[in-house]
Amino acid sequence: MVGVDKRTVPIERDVFYEELDKKGQIDGLSLTEEQKKQLTDYYEQLVTVNRTMNLTAITLPDEIVTKHIIDSLSCYDEMHFAGKKVLDLGTGAGFPGIPLAIYDKSLQITLFDSLQKRLRFLEEVSQQINLQNVTFLHGRAEELAHNKKYREGYAIVTSRAVARLPVLLEWALPYVAVGGYFISLKGAAYEDELRDSQKALSLLGGQVEEVRPVQLPGLMDKRAVIYIKKVKATPKSYPRKVKEIKEHPLGVSRETREV
Repeated sequence: MVGVDKRTVPIERDVFYEELDKKGQIDGLSLTEEQKKQLTDYYEQLVTVNRTMNLTAITLPDEIVTKHIIDSLSCYDEMHFAGKKVLDLGTGAGFPGIPLAIYDKSLQITLFDSLQKRLRFLEEVSQQINLQNVTFLHGRAEELAHNKKYREGYAIVTSRAVARLPVLLEWALPYVAVGGYFISLKGAAYEDELRDSQKALSLLGGQVEEVRPVQLPGLMDKRAVIYIKKVKATPKSYPRKVKEIKEHPLGVSRETREV
């Protein structure tokens, strides 16, 4: 799709639905007809709005199914998620929050982003597809984490394609209640990121409970879902200001940052 004007990308509902049905079965997803319709409607709105708003570089229906929908649902584990209050940190175009909310209606998901226009898109989409178990939160992660209303107020925090893990931990773990989980969807560099995150985990109160490799249908790239349990409260001094977090990630040397 390099060089293709996204304003001309066709909306192929039937192709998307067929790919979702086929690849969902390959991946072991039990999607109802209602869920498949909601996901197809979401795809249609995503591609339509993406013509004028920068939501995603992935626009082909089969790629959206694999790289957005199935990838988002790869983190779902009923034991961790069912009935829980979830914060989707840096939700962007709604991943993984919207697919999770469609897949499990028992979830109470807050879609959290720093850009209001993205949240307006997600609110409109949610109304159009009758998705009633989502709410919306606008702000910066490093600021709202110091607000008592949100700090350690969620059983689950999810995040996908936001930042390297040492940085992401400082943004995410302050929102996780003790005993809850930060669930991070990561790409090929996840092993290196985990290695660089040991000090951050120790300081912020997190402990890696499971690293679950993910193989998406038809793709050979390396991915994983990392389940991090909140074992103690995060010190009140975290998160720091955004410049400090980005320039001096906890426990990461200058040499590592420059690699």
